[in-house]
Amino acid sequence: MGRLDGKVALISGGARGMGNAEARLFAREGARVVIGDVAAADGAALAADIGDAARFVNLDVTSYDQWESAVAETLAVFGRLDILVNNAGIVIPSPMRDLSLEDYQKVIDVNQTGVFLGMKAAAPAMERSGGGSIINISSIDGMIGMDLVFSYVASKFAVRGMTRVAALELAPIGIRVNSVHPGFVHTRLGNPDDIPEIRELLDGYSRRRVPLGRTGEPEDIANLVLFLASDEAGYITGSEFVADGGILAGELLPRGPE
Repeated sequence: MGRLDGKVALISGGARGMGNAEARLFAREGARVVIGDVAAADGAALAADIGDAARFVNLDVTSYDQWESAVAETLAVFGRLDILVNNAGIVIPSPMRDLSLEDYQKVIDVNQTGVFLGMKAAAPAMERSGGGSIINISSIDGMIGMDLVFSYVASKFAVRGMTRVAALELAPIGIRVNSVHPGFVHTRLGNPDDIPEIRELLDGYSRRRVPLGRTGEPEDIANLVLFLASDEAGYITGSEFVADGGILAGELLPRGPE
């Protein structure tokens, strides 16, 4: 038996990176999965690869109408909604003094407002299904500051707060809400064109600064999200889960040439 047998999940930003890994893992564990994304070609290809247990829907997370349509499609195709993963996110690198209001708002709209809209749209359907689990993907940048990504940090700190309040408000109807805080992970978020040189720079940094000595993979995060989505986490809500290779544990002393 799979850990998600009989459950239905909706994953925003599900076409690539961590969302892609989550969709594949959920399906292997018995869930039926709706992949929501603006990357239509990648999302449709992923759904086709998974097979009958998956569907793709166009989902711009900044649009409440599209969230409502995604939830309606989920119910029409699979009959229920048990799991929501708010995975969609963007980053626009810029120091605070150079950041335009337009670029600041773009990041907030996707990373923060998109999470709110997803929870608002999904909660009634999840209640009718008897409860469920919402997993909001934040970041270690939602727990510590990081320069040059002002709007991203602001949005990810906000996700922590929204997760805690939603956990309190939705607990009476059987919906658990938790946040996941990845460290450095190989995704297109920071390397949209998958440039090998950028990947190697990240890996070099991770070898020096991450206690476990490597950059995370999308599957590392998907495994944690799977646990929170499953009934194994049935007594966990309003909590924050870090998957960063040990970065937040403290500072490593130098161990040789940089």
